[in-house]
Amino acid sequence: ISDSTIDAIRRFAADRDWNQFHTPGNLAKSINIEAAELSECFQWSDEPRDGNLEHVHEEIADVLIYCIMLSDKNGFDLDKIIIDKLGKNARKYPVEISQGNSRKAD
Repeated sequence: ISDSTIDAIRRFAADRDWNQFHTPGNLAKSINIEAAELSECFQWSDEPRDGNLEHVHEEIADVLIYCIMLSDKNGFDLDKIIIDKLGKNARKYPVEISQGNSRKAD
């Protein structure tokens, strides 16, 4: 995510004086709420309901915005936390064991 996008999210909230409501707990709950709305786009199908990709697009954006806000609130570098997690996942799911296999690691 670019710095300009993160700055746009910060400005949007600041202009509306919404930062007072953006506690870590409220942001985490909002991520879950928006993720549920994203899931609803695919309820009973692997394709978006009514083929509405625009709605899927909007719900993904909502999830990402709240994730960025929560990361920003905690001072996390998005690139670093993603790369760190990919490294942990690579150790947990080595290619030679995990390729073509969707089972959860123990």
